[in-house]
Amino acid sequence: MTKGDLSEIMAADWAEALRPVEGVIRELGDFIRAEHAAGFRTFPPGQDIFRAFQEPMSEVKVLVVGQDPYPTTGHAMGLSFSVRPDVRPLPRSLQNIYKELQDDLGIPPAQHGDLSAWTRQGVMLLNRCLTVREGAPASHHGKGWETVTECAIKALATRGRPLVGLLWGRPARSTAQWLGGAPRVESAHPSPLSASKGFFGSRPFSRVNEMLEQQGVGPVDWRVG
Repeated sequence: MTKGDLSEIMAADWAEALRPVEGVIRELGDFIRAEHAAGFRTFPPGQDIFRAFQEPMSEVKVLVVGQDPYPTTGHAMGLSFSVRPDVRPLPRSLQNIYKELQDDLGIPPAQHGDLSAWTRQGVMLLNRCLTVREGAPASHHGKGWETVTECAIKALATRGRPLVGLLWGRPARSTAQWLGGAPRVESAHPSPLSASKGFFGSRPFSRVNEMLEQQGVGPVDWRVG
């Protein structure tokens, strides 16, 4: 995790939006370095921690909120729910997302789990915590990341541009308070433990596109490629 200026690790408008929490980000850098010094591995790799902020904030029209990165070696890539292209098998949550995508829009499941194509469509895949210790889900909760991502969500909501929130699960739904008047699609989380309790059948992708069109912007092409 770099000690450089925010503009070196994210799009310029995001760097400006996150200036209020720049000190927190620097403290988190110290925390990650301390984790490594103590012998722990953390994910994603340093260069991917701010991957969700590399596309300009001005182009974001859908916000997908996740919890924290996958704690499995080689999986996390800095985008919520997404994994590196060579990961097999795909995480169960992502398999369920693909199943719902097919049921909703008829898009067959992709053979890989890299959702970068969505980010190029204006979809921000943002975890509440941007790092995790290997093999220890939620291990970096309460270290400061929530302050950073709260700032990011509020910045999106107040920039005066079309936005739809896609919030899966209770932690993600708790961020609705910062979305202002932006419409949102909320449901259970796609994990195997909860997908059958309201995620399956929720038609999130078509509903998001309908809400975008109601705001006068084009729909997302949800094909992963």
